[in-house]
This record gives sequence, C-alpha cells and structure tokens, in this order.
Amino acid sequence: MTQPPVRYADDVETIADEERDTHRQLNDTFDVILERTAADYGHAVRSVHAKAHGILKGQMTIDEGLPPELAQGLFATPGSHDVLLRLSTNAGDLLPDVISLPRGLAMKVLGVTGDRLPDADGDTQDFVMVNGPVFQAKTAEKFLGNLKLLAKTTDRIEAGKTAISAVLRGVHHALEAVGTKIAAVDSLGGAPNVDPLGETYYSATPFRYGDHIAKFSLVPVAPDQTALTGRIVEVDGRENAIREDVRDEMRTLDATWEFRVQLCRDLDKQPVEDPTTEWKEEDSPFVRVATVRVPAQDSWDEATVRAVNEEMRFSVWTGLAAHRPLGNINRARRDTYRHSADFRARFNGCPYHEPAAQE
Repeated sequence: MTQPPVRYADDVETIADEERDTHRQLNDTFDVILERTAADYGHAVRSVHAKAHGILKGQMTIDEGLPPELAQGLFATPGSHDVLLRLSTNAGDLLPDVISLPRGLAMKVLGVTGDRLPDADGDTQDFVMVNGPVFQAKTAEKFLGNLKLLAKTTDRIEAGKTAISAVLRGVHHALEAVGTKIAAVDSLGGAPNVDPLGETYYSATPFRYGDHIAKFSLVPVAPDQTALTGRIVEVDGRENAIREDVRDEMRTLDATWEFRVQLCRDLDKQPVEDPTTEWKEEDSPFVRVATVRVPAQDSWDEATVRAVNEEMRFSVWTGLAAHRPLGNINRARRDTYRHSADFRARFNGCPYHEPAAQE
C-alpha cells in the first residue's frame, strides 16, 4: 500500500552552523568565474548555464480534477499560464559544443498569484532543472569544492577541455555499461552530447509542495520529441551545433512536455538534505499535474533571446511560498543566484526584471 505523503513542517530541514560561511565562499568563487568570463567576452554571462541553446515561448495548462495532495500551490487552480523556457548546458563559460556537458532547462511561469517567497519580485514561478534525477554534490560545502575546480579551469584553453571531455565521455560509457553513473563525471565534461529537446529534466532538489514536499520533472511526450531522446548531436566543426539543431527542429516541431510531481512519502528513503539520493519511483512515482506546450517557432529569435537571456534571471527562489526550495543546496542557491545576476546587471548596464503575462 502506498504511504501517504509527508506533511511539510519547518523541521524537515537541518541547517548547519557553517552554512553562512559556505555561502560567502560560493559567492567569492562565482566572482572568479564571472570576472574572468566578463573580461574574456567584454560582456558578463551567467556563472552557471552560461550558454543557451534555445529560448522558447509556450503555455502551461494545469490539469483539472487533481486529488487534494496534488492540487497544491500553483497547481491548486486549473487553468493556463504563459511560459518561457531556456535550454542550456551547465558551464559558466561559453564553450564550443564539442565539450559535452549536462543539459539544463529553466522555465518561468507567468501570471502566478499567491503569497510569495521573500524578495521574489513579480508574479512568476521559476523551475530550474537538469537532465538527471540527482544533484552532483551532497552538500553546499561539497558543491563549493566542485565549483572551485571549475573556477580554476574557466580560463583554460579550449583544446584542453575538449580532450578532457572526450576522455570523460569514455568514462561515462564505461560506467553505464556496468550499470553505474557518477554525476561528477558528467558535470566535468563526460555527459553524452544529447539533443536537449528529447531529454527529461528534473528539479533534482526538493521543494515545498503546499502541505507536502516534492521533486519535479518535465518529460517530453510529443512523438516527434521522443524520437529525439538520446540522439547524439553531431558537433565536429560546429561550435554552436546544439543551438543550430534545436533551431532547425523547432521550425516544424510542436513540442509537448508533461510537468510531473513526485511526492515525498518517507523521509528516510527520500531525504531532504541529500540531493545525491535518488527518490525511487517504486516508492513514489512522478505524476502529471500539468502539460507544457510549445508550438513550432524560431528558437533563436533575436528579440526573444535578448529579453530572456539578457534581461531576466532564473532562480528557484523566484516564486510562491507554497513552493519554497528545501535542503542545503537550495538554501545556498538563494543568495548566490541573486549575487550572480546582480553582477551581470551591473557589468552589462542591463537591469533584470520579471516579465508580465502579456509580454
């Protein structure tokens, strides 16, 4: 018999004394990446997920008749919302696509009403996802160590990164052959160079889900999309191969994803503070609560790219109090995401803002 979902309470989180110092060091390390890339490009880019491959406009439709445990927060009221999606890879510098990294998808839902998180401007709800069910580091302190390593390589020559990426892809396939996967291998350049339109994306970290606790996923379901799942992008001699392929595909592709929720039903099996532990679907399956539809369009329209890439920020801390980010990794994201966005805004002389539904 399926266990009932765990009720949210403040004590599901365990806050360590040293977290504030770790957050300060994260900001300092992000500054190394931000300052080096801004000096290289003459333009500030995001400290993570700097390179976008497509910017899409669509609509989220929330299911009617959801059971009470799923009809929570944004998903308590059936209806439709405009959405903006940004496809990316996770490095903090603009690398040629031959260097293969995990895919990211950030989605901004517009016209969202309700009590908001502290300092969450506008009326939007952000979801920031990657194409893997777990995060690469158990704690913010461990993530800091990984970030310092990435900061050291931010200004290294691309030829070296290309060679390392090829080696790590071999490591990935060797591990996969024996049924094993190490997130750090993929995050450092060993991820398969897959088409982002065919990927399933996960929040990886947990969030409050109204009265409960949940993780999220975004799953492609349109047949033309699922045909792209696992497709390896041909990148030789093409610095922006992924962007080019996505643009070609989206000219005729009507994309559809299901937005799914996985409720926490056992805090021992589904811990809040350890995002490296996968929440198994046999304990609690992902269940659809909404559908995201993106009609065929130009995925690299100049005006849209500027509006989203340059004038907006995505943060798990932008949204409703009912979807408060949980766990030490998410707590670390709060100040660091804003710190990074503030640097970009200052350097580029381009303040960011939250879009209104009619935009």
